[in-house]
Amino acid sequence: MLKSQGHRLAIAPMMDWTDRHCRFFHRQLTTHALLYTEMVVADAVIHGARERLLGFDEVEHPVALQLGGSDAAKLAEAARVGEAFGYDEINLNVGCPSDRVQSGTFGACLMKVPDLVATCVAAMKAAVTVPVTVKCRIGVDEQDPEPALDALANGVFDAGADALWVHARKAWLEGLSPKENRDIPPLDYNRVYRLKAGKPNKFIGINGGIQSLDEARLHLDHADGAMLGRAAYHTPGILAGVDAAFYGARSEAFDFAALIDAMADYAARHIERGGRLGHVTRHMVGLFHGLPGARRYRQILSTDATRPGAGADMLKMAFAAVELGGAAAEAA
Repeated sequence: MLKSQGHRLAIAPMMDWTDRHCRFFHRQLTTHALLYTEMVVADAVIHGARERLLGFDEVEHPVALQLGGSDAAKLAEAARVGEAFGYDEINLNVGCPSDRVQSGTFGACLMKVPDLVATCVAAMKAAVTVPVTVKCRIGVDEQDPEPALDALANGVFDAGADALWVHARKAWLEGLSPKENRDIPPLDYNRVYRLKAGKPNKFIGINGGIQSLDEARLHLDHADGAMLGRAAYHTPGILAGVDAAFYGARSEAFDFAALIDAMADYAARHIERGGRLGHVTRHMVGLFHGLPGARRYRQILSTDATRPGAGADMLKMAFAAVELGGAAAEAA
């Protein structure tokens, strides 16, 4: 079970954000948090360029592959491929409200067909030995979140799901854009708490609007895990405190200089393989949020580092503009 593996804090799968470069960066900040890929459609896993879609660095463990789809046989095959690539968990997306997702009959619209989701989970469980999990919303459109979430949870757990991560707001598939779906439907953490209270022996994690490690810690009074999304991406420095706050590591000042060295070496290897510096540094722009020199750091990564031919030394140049002082300890 996931609970025994200690995944108390996770970083959410985020389309266009949590690619392999982002995950490598986040792993430098926290050894233990569970990382998720962007959603990858099952058809793409089966028929697409697998190394490009699924390849990752060994340092990213523990790392989970999130799949999108609604065909049980295809999801089972994609899960087998993901396990062979070395992923520690396979997750089914039942929460994304994107137009692209709706047109493919997967994501949040699957909240309306919990029996189909259960069938997909059962097929994935039969295909792999790693944990199979689900990420969902509390409901969609006009659904009543009380019976809707119960139906989804009951179905996936009966099918053998090892965990359920719940984004604690509805998805409105009609009338709201995917961006609006991240903010406008009101959060209802208590609905997730009630679900957990009724299923004390199942792993239920909570996601949605969690802005800090302190907030995440409070959620753990009512849920098994907390998942950070945009806060982890836009202010990644907060992740430097995860291991001490959630996994018993010793609390000490974080070595940001060593982090920059590691990322510069990683970026140099990526460039040698034909990539661009900006592929890596775009995920690092918010690292020193609130510190003296952070504005200049952001400027360099947002402009100079994105130019053709930019080298990894640009990252060290940006870091030189930051005045850490006593704030380094506070960020850790």
